Amino acid sequence: MKKLLAPLAIIGLLVSCGGDDSDVASTEAPTTEAPADESMTSEAPAEEAQDIVAIASANEDFSTLVAAVAAAGLVETLQGEGPFTVFAPTNEAFAALPAGLVDKLLLPENKEVLVKILTYHVVSGAVMAADVTAGEVPSVEGQNITVTTEGGVMVNNANVVATDIVASNGVIHVIDAVILPPDVDPSAL
Repeated sequence: MKKLLAPLAIIGLLVSCGGDDSDVASTEAPTTEAPADESMTSEAPAEEAQDIVAIASANEDFSTLVAAVAAAGLVETLQGEGPFTVFAPTNEAFAALPAGLVDKLLLPENKEVLVKILTYHVVSGAVMAADVTAGEVPSVEGQNITVTTEGGVMVNNANVVATDIVASNGVIHVIDAVILPPDVDPSAL
């Protein structure tokens, strides 16, 4: 569990700062001089919580995932009301797939397989880390994901490395591997 704390702190800072890398060092609002014009003294509206896609798009560690979501035509779905729990593989996780597989998956002729893989990373409802229990969990794709909690949380063969990145329409948990539905054979692409 110690491995989760440092990435959580970093991601928490990124999320709380709206993904703007220039503000990562500080979680306090920047100070400014008083405005010269009284018409500019009204407070800005509170920042709205970002949806799952906006949070992922603001983090360069998810650029491959964001590209895959776009290629699969799932952007609007993951911007929808939800709530969703997304097990989000990092770029490093995608890079660990067999050579050339990501490029093949992004091709229009493989969209159906890509949708199947991506929706296998999504669970209905917002499941926070404190609520995770071991067992079989149905994915949005339709097949079950196996969750284990002994020695750290895993989904199938992927370690959960950061948790509880809260979005307006659910929650993101970061994983270190891409999980594949049992009936997807990557060598068949």
